[in-house]
Amino acid sequence: MHVLSAAEMQACDRATTERFGIPSLDLMRAAAAAVAAFVRQQFPLARRVTVVCGRGNNGGDGMMAARLLASAGLEVTTLLLGAPGGLKGDAAAAWRELTRLESEPANGLVHIVETAEDLSQHADALETDLILDAVLGTGFKPPLKGLALAALEWFKSSTAPVLAVDLPSGWPADETTASVAGPVFPADAVITFTAPKPAHVFGQITRQWDQPIVVAPIGSPEEAIVSTLGLDWAGSAVEMAQAPRAAAANKGNFGHVLVVGGAVGKSGAPAMASLAAMRAGAGLVTAAVPVPVLGLVAAIAPELMTCPLMATAAGQIGAENLAPEFLAVLTKGITVLAIGPGLGQSPETVKFVTGLLAATKMPAVIDADALNILAAKPVLLAKLAKGRTLVLTPHPGEMARLAGITVAEVQANRLGVARDFARRVGVTLVLKGARTLIAHPDGRVAVNTTGNPGMAKGGSGDVLTGLVAGLLAQYPADPARAVEAAVTLHGLGGDLAVRALDQHTYLATDGLAQLSRAFRFRSCGSNGYVWLQGLPAETSPAAAFHEAAE
Repeated sequence: MHVLSAAEMQACDRATTERFGIPSLDLMRAAAAAVAAFVRQQFPLARRVTVVCGRGNNGGDGMMAARLLASAGLEVTTLLLGAPGGLKGDAAAAWRELTRLESEPANGLVHIVETAEDLSQHADALETDLILDAVLGTGFKPPLKGLALAALEWFKSSTAPVLAVDLPSGWPADETTASVAGPVFPADAVITFTAPKPAHVFGQITRQWDQPIVVAPIGSPEEAIVSTLGLDWAGSAVEMAQAPRAAAANKGNFGHVLVVGGAVGKSGAPAMASLAAMRAGAGLVTAAVPVPVLGLVAAIAPELMTCPLMATAAGQIGAENLAPEFLAVLTKGITVLAIGPGLGQSPETVKFVTGLLAATKMPAVIDADALNILAAKPVLLAKLAKGRTLVLTPHPGEMARLAGITVAEVQANRLGVARDFARRVGVTLVLKGARTLIAHPDGRVAVNTTGNPGMAKGGSGDVLTGLVAGLLAQYPADPARAVEAAVTLHGLGGDLAVRALDQHTYLATDGLAQLSRAFRFRSCGSNGYVWLQGLPAETSPAAAFHEAAE
């Protein structure tokens, strides 16, 4: 799913009408129907609804939704911010429909608010079960002012949940930061239309991380949804991993992952990466670790194969393992190499890592200490990336070392840093953190919207390394989508586990325990809504996500 800028979304709407003959008023009706249906689905106990409308098309969506909700028997109060004489086009048509006296059933109470002082006369409208924010949408340009700003202040005395139509009013659609400096309406759910805008995938636009952000189709054909941003939603790639396997499949069809890492005191890292690669569906997984930790790693699962590596006195991987005869045995039949978890950075280990990568050409996932080793050797990294799929999975600190900048500089421009590095070096870069980015060598970037603060724990990165390697092994012909799917599934597993447990008690392997449910989750519901974030209301915490059978 492409991410569109505000201008591209407007162009999409124009193309839908001018090229494909779908009247703009029909698009507004479809948007309103989507909002009304979402209210009934996600807020089933809401009987009283207050709809606050601006005078643009976003307000028109709200007016039509108000009419539909009132027709369904809800008690609806609609407030128009500004004189109706200023309404134009489709918004004016929506207003006429809302206020037509002969409409059946009645449309509820409708009020015109022309000044900030008028808002104080409608305190009873805040005593409601739900507020629809239809004040400002994709076309908004900061700052929030006038009646819209006054309405925000008026909102603050209400405890009702807020559903934002398109975007929380005051949030610029093209913003790629997690937060914005100006005043913004609160939101407990967001429904947008056709395609997400940058704010939907980058911004913390709801009050809680797990509150819904959904995209509803309203009739625009795929040919009209065009973008040059080079931004996609990573969740679309999960479909790849959900395809059923052939009945005659065997383990050889799903690749062989070699996990290289570990040291004395760090056996858990390669163990978790190996377990994740198996859970991701790789046909075979071998963990190559120093002899002193071999037994600990092998104990993670009886299905895991192991290969002992000669160790230094400190228990890290020794350079003796570079013997050509041994490397030939170690890498025979390997589909994907995952290297770095728990590795250490002793001089001998550095020599082994660089030697192994230079001696092989299979796709490789590079994490942790292997990243730090290559950060000191940028020329070698660029050379290693030529002619192979190389996936780097840095956290912001590792990214700073790779790019030769500060962590603050990374975090201030995550999108630009990731895209520039991936394109310049020729790698696929997974920049971890809230809204993990997957930057590809061609400049395209996918944004992940799964995951939660409970995953900020040791081991999460090791699990991600294994998942990426496991999916790369199964889908070598489409490495970009394989990596995007792995990142999404990693976050989904974590989200499931946190909902069943707690953010504080979450462990990285808890996410793996929920991975089977993550694989069965369908982000696109039966009504066509795509869930970027959050859960349908009917989904219980125990069930956690819609499954294919539902």
